[in-house]
Amino acid sequence: MILFRRVVAVLALSALMMPTVALWQAASAQSREKISLIRDAEIENAIRAYARPLFEAAGLENDAVNVHIVNDPSLNAFVAGGQRLFLFTGLLMKATSAGQVRGVIAHETGHIAGGHLARLQEQLESASIENILEMLLSAAAIAGSAMGGAQTGTNRTGGPPVGIAQRNLFTYTRTQEQAADQAAVMLLDRIGQSSQGLHDFTAMLLQQELVAGLRPDVYLRTHPLTQERVAFLRQHVETSRFSNVPVPPQLEIMHERVVAKLYGFIDPAQALRKYPAGDNSVGARYARSIAFYRSGNLPEGIGLIDGLIRQMPNDPYFHELRAQMLFENQRIGESIPSYERAVALLPQNGLLKIELAQALLQNPNQQQLVRAQKLLETVDQRERDSAYWRQMSMIYDQTGNLGMRALALAELAYARGDRVDAGRHATAAEQNLKFGTPAYQRAQDIKFLAQRPKRN
Repeated sequence: MILFRRVVAVLALSALMMPTVALWQAASAQSREKISLIRDAEIENAIRAYARPLFEAAGLENDAVNVHIVNDPSLNAFVAGGQRLFLFTGLLMKATSAGQVRGVIAHETGHIAGGHLARLQEQLESASIENILEMLLSAAAIAGSAMGGAQTGTNRTGGPPVGIAQRNLFTYTRTQEQAADQAAVMLLDRIGQSSQGLHDFTAMLLQQELVAGLRPDVYLRTHPLTQERVAFLRQHVETSRFSNVPVPPQLEIMHERVVAKLYGFIDPAQALRKYPAGDNSVGARYARSIAFYRSGNLPEGIGLIDGLIRQMPNDPYFHELRAQMLFENQRIGESIPSYERAVALLPQNGLLKIELAQALLQNPNQQQLVRAQKLLETVDQRERDSAYWRQMSMIYDQTGNLGMRALALAELAYARGDRVDAGRHATAAEQNLKFGTPAYQRAQDIKFLAQRPKRN
């Protein structure tokens, strides 16, 4: 899985989450927290499976909505900066069914389709993911403090003032929430699915709000609940002809595996308690396999994943996990066949290709270098994030292509939100690329974007 590799730079990886993307520090007046984004082929594909019919029913292009998974225990989800959907691992792990997750996605899709973010500043729309998350943290800290209204200073990454961030990210009015609920149930009806999951999730949140009193969960501050909203959802469930339609079994299987996977990676000790040795279900063995390897017991982890592969030999994610286990334990050569098998089983997935290329680029021979480059060149444009550009820069460095190396480093810096480095590398790329070529024009574009002043 592309989960858990840690890199202190936007999307590269190494120890906490594999193509974990971006581990970065976010400071606020209240606290200093660590936030990371998770890139995982299986989890992202599951979320897309939940969301795709909803996006289509709302008239949105599936590929135009960017889905981000935030590694944070908070029960939270939000949309920001245009068509960007953020789901927190806490929400995915606490949801008791795929229907609840789909209900949350339907609600957030209602915000996008309803144009509730249309008045966000252009600054926020073009902000890097890191800036958006940092603004969220700052605003959350302020919203939870009595002094919040007085905080108007600029955040540390040079984005809009925190007060603006708070208003932009935390101004879901009750009217907008009701409108998003109405849109959500309409979308769920349109795809012939029950709204029971959304009702159950909001009812659970309302109960939490009543218990929490003055310190509700972040989700409750961003998405204010009322008895009327829950009553509306209850009434819809009672009257909709789709209320008894169950969530497709394959989505529930996906949800069970997503939860098992997250527990295994995020809290191995808890995973071993939640999924004891006597539980021989696929999800339980999956969770234990990850938990053992994450706890340093590689033989036990490998043994369990090999058993799952024997049972389900054509599951790409099992082969990917086996490869990751070996890769992270410096058994690079042994990891490559498993990565190759995962890519062969899911050939259109860009993240798997990036992982395989990363393994090939560890002390590569000429054949592996060529293989890695061909793999990366087939990665879809929307998957070309920091991990991709870092690896491309390594390839161009080893092949002596100074112009393309500089362009790859410019792309990498721009993806991280580092305008200074992006402009510097784009200038170097211009000087080494042939005038008028697409690569030269892209270097000019990055240079222009890097020099464009940020709007306050």
